[in-house]
Amino acid sequence: MLSRVAENLYWLARYVERAEDTARLISVNSNLLLDMPGKAALSWSTLIDITGSGEVFDTLFDERNERNVVDFLCLSREHDSSILSSLANARENLRTTRDVVPREIWEEINHCYLEISEQTQAGMKPRQRDGFLKSVTRACQTLTGLIEGTLSHTEARTFLSLGRHLERADMTTRIIDVRSGNLLPRNPEELIPFEHLQWMSVLKSLTAYQMYRQNVRLRVRGPDVLRFLLQNRALPRSVLRSLEEVSWELQSLPNHDRPLAVAALVRAEVAEADVQSLARAPDQLHRLIDEFQIGFNNLHEAIASAYFAVSERPVKSSQTQEQAMLDDDDDD
Repeated sequence: MLSRVAENLYWLARYVERAEDTARLISVNSNLLLDMPGKAALSWSTLIDITGSGEVFDTLFDERNERNVVDFLCLSREHDSSILSSLANARENLRTTRDVVPREIWEEINHCYLEISEQTQAGMKPRQRDGFLKSVTRACQTLTGLIEGTLSHTEARTFLSLGRHLERADMTTRIIDVRSGNLLPRNPEELIPFEHLQWMSVLKSLTAYQMYRQNVRLRVRGPDVLRFLLQNRALPRSVLRSLEEVSWELQSLPNHDRPLAVAALVRAEVAEADVQSLARAPDQLHRLIDEFQIGFNNLHEAIASAYFAVSERPVKSSQTQEQAMLDDDDDD
């Protein structure tokens, strides 16, 4: 497979996963704020922190209120990782590689992007938000289902899977990092009756609440949630499962020694993390998540070096930390 085609497919999958995860985050945050008491120290600003886009947001808006945050994450063309921009970039990457995937996949992503573009022109009122986010989630799930159900098990499918699972691991750690910062350093008088609601929101952001209850069979507790989302091998969106999927896909590709070694290193760090002690030490957890993020960036770079042509870059963007590393490489 041409390196240009491989990279386009890789970023296509990352963008579709990013759009779906962003839609889920906004939806769950809306419901959580309705359930929490007015004194709760929660805000829409948390979503900006999770997506790592604070610097871009602050150049466009003066205040991190509900309207600005939702517009920025859903419809902003200036923000490369908004739902609209993610779908636009996914569509552009697929447009140049349409001959390697079934036509239905192109039709679905094109239809989804055009619908979102119409929404951008009309604006989005609060009462329309829930339906909008559900439609984005369904469209992304439909795309993933079409890929799984129609695309032959070739290198094209492999690079789509690599992009999807690496993006999934990245978003899961971001949600854990930001959300746990509000929950783990807990004073006895703070929000004890409502703590379980926030941990539930973490699970629901990753469509993992029901699977957690089936697996853990206890009330929702911080240490159990962290262990489940980081290390459960059966959960599709856990960090460990996503990295195992990346390793599995890499084994089918030639020239996989370095990216496979990096994937194994990051996977071992996640599997061996002492979650019980980390749950009592939020600063340690934050540092560990930072190490995971660096590992994901190293894994991305190893994949890019092994399979993508430096001179032929597709339409792409990345989260803040990832972009910083790429910028550093350009400076070198």
